Amino acid sequence: MDIGFIGLGLMGQPMALNLARAGMPLVVWNRTADRSETPRAAGAEVAADPAEVFRRARVVFLMLADGAAIDSVLGRGTPRFGQNVARRVIVHMGTTSPAYSSALEADILAAGGDYVEAPVSGSRGPAEAGRLVAMLAGRPAAVEEVRPLLRPMCHETIVCGPVPAALLMKLSVNLFLITMVTGLAEAVHFADRHGLDLRLLLDVLGSGPMASDVSRVKALKLVERDFTAQASIADVLKNNRLIAEAARQSGVAAPLLDVCHALFGETLALGYGRSDMVTVVRAIEARTGSTQGAQE
Repeated sequence: MDIGFIGLGLMGQPMALNLARAGMPLVVWNRTADRSETPRAAGAEVAADPAEVFRRARVVFLMLADGAAIDSVLGRGTPRFGQNVARRVIVHMGTTSPAYSSALEADILAAGGDYVEAPVSGSRGPAEAGRLVAMLAGRPAAVEEVRPLLRPMCHETIVCGPVPAALLMKLSVNLFLITMVTGLAEAVHFADRHGLDLRLLLDVLGSGPMASDVSRVKALKLVERDFTAQASIADVLKNNRLIAEAARQSGVAAPLLDVCHALFGETLALGYGRSDMVTVVRAIEARTGSTQGAQE
């Protein structure tokens, strides 16, 4: 049977494209139809609607924005839901709350389907290069069926246990990413306001023990004022909220995340929702401006 892929957004389109280029029998669908043209040109077939994807594919990957989008595509809460998921493996690759994922798994299993969490670590660049890291959770047989299908998209697949362990792992990774990039933005802002050569700062950061693929890419974007989205402010703020909710529900302190939450919210309010996460520097600059104004 075909492999299905629904959701061809910032991340989903390059992921599906890599599946098509690998020669997999792929059928795709996206609410905005023109997003399907690039995978079509690479050999994928384009379905008329989500129901066609479910009819044709045993394994269906979902790379959708939130639970509401997933429920809509699956027909959850309607008779279509059982028709869509029975005898299928539904693979949830986006980021939602762990509680939502657990409830979705229960509904899919009850309807005669199977379910795998497979959220990924990496932004658009790694998605285009097929260098994402997938975290997997679900019943072992379903996980092992899905795992080899991820190879064109992911250079690593790590099994985390039962649902919702993969999403909890993804939130842990994102907590580190959000606080790290926010700290990097503040460091570049600090150096800039002290008149330092920011290219030298790139050299120091890139040569030292704190260097990483993320720090090199994001520091360069900050220095060049390149705010083109790899992971948008709005998406990062959504992830921040999910982590904060999970932390509150389990009684876990997350003080650095709380500061980042405020800064990303301020960046969104400034009108940068579609810009890259490094644009959080704009909120930091605004705070500096307010401080300087108060001193004057």
